[in-house]
Amino acid sequence: MHDATVAEGIRRKFESLDPVMDERVRRQWAASEAKSLGWGGVSLVSKVTGISRTTIQAGMRELKEREKPDAILPAARIRRRGGGAKPLTESDPGIAAVLEELVAPETRGDPMSPLRWTLKSTGTLAAELTRRGHPVSARTVATMLKAADYSLQGNCKTREGGAHVDRNAQFNHINARVADMQSRGQPVVSVDAKKKEWVGDFKNPGKEWRPKGRPEEVRVYDFIDKAPDKGRVTPYGVYDLTANEGWVSVGTDHDTARFAARTILKWWRETGRLRYPNAKEILITADGGGSNSSRCRLWKIALQELADETGLTLNVSHFPPGTSKWNKIEHRLFCHLTQNRRGRPLVSHDLIVKLIGGTKTKAGLKVKAELDTAKYASGIKVTNKELEAVNIKRIDFHGEWNYSIMPKVKLDRL
Repeated sequence: MHDATVAEGIRRKFESLDPVMDERVRRQWAASEAKSLGWGGVSLVSKVTGISRTTIQAGMRELKEREKPDAILPAARIRRRGGGAKPLTESDPGIAAVLEELVAPETRGDPMSPLRWTLKSTGTLAAELTRRGHPVSARTVATMLKAADYSLQGNCKTREGGAHVDRNAQFNHINARVADMQSRGQPVVSVDAKKKEWVGDFKNPGKEWRPKGRPEEVRVYDFIDKAPDKGRVTPYGVYDLTANEGWVSVGTDHDTARFAARTILKWWRETGRLRYPNAKEILITADGGGSNSSRCRLWKIALQELADETGLTLNVSHFPPGTSKWNKIEHRLFCHLTQNRRGRPLVSHDLIVKLIGGTKTKAGLKVKAELDTAKYASGIKVTNKELEAVNIKRIDFHGEWNYSIMPKVKLDRL
């Protein structure tokens, strides 16, 4: 029997060498250690390193072959031709259909929908696939889902209240409207306000590369800076689902419905009308709360003003309660804005605009940003008479979530 000292020595050698060894070197090293220990060596090395006895014995056979006088040194290939695990599509061709069956009940929209996602975790799906006779790991499930054009949505901060009975149906409705608009070459945008940011030398989460020992110095206490060029800003974004482009207005005043509508107007003037010269309508997908709330009266008034100014019909669909974090703008635009300014104190309006406008991704995302210093009054009360004057048409299915606002007078688009 071998004592604990020998086992500890082998463990330490393995931990130091494992990162630089490929499969062939690893099994031959393990075989060499086992051979030097004599009887019981294979069991000990297997127990300490986690390498299977079968692999160690294969390494021993390779060492034995190398000792022959006419031995031919192995080529660069680590495994023999055709070795290694086969793709699941070959070894288990039925697994893709079973995975699709498991995911389908939790999929929003048709297979071609641009808003496709799944709620189930890869671990849950892997366990169920294994139970049905298709053993697979969670990582492989994630790879298969990605290849099938799924994206797994995080479960952080997605519950804002009780789930609505028609939540799934609303997602299907949104998907259908998006697909219809895109098929006709009409613009589809997702809108939302990002969380407010304090301007100044405040600590910002994250890290960035800097000379060693020279971190960015920021305040110890986050006291509000009331200087004219400081204070607080609200980035409001418009994300074009088809073009993968974003527009962000960095507002220095209140986040109101008119601020939101004004941002959409700026996107249309600067980007939208150039990309969609034949557009007659726009589909706007938005959360059910905030400045673009489905219950906000001023939002309807602001959209009517926007429709009158552009001559466009504004189709609106709100995400159902409890699902604001699933808004496409959150995962296609805002997350990249946050990543791009990590570890950078937002010391000025100009820096914030430049950081947002400099955001790019490998998938081709482009972002334009502009500072909006206009004043937007808060607490505006909209009377019933003013609301009745809005030229709105509500869809039969949840008209409070799905509606269209038409211009009162048809104008040439700006």
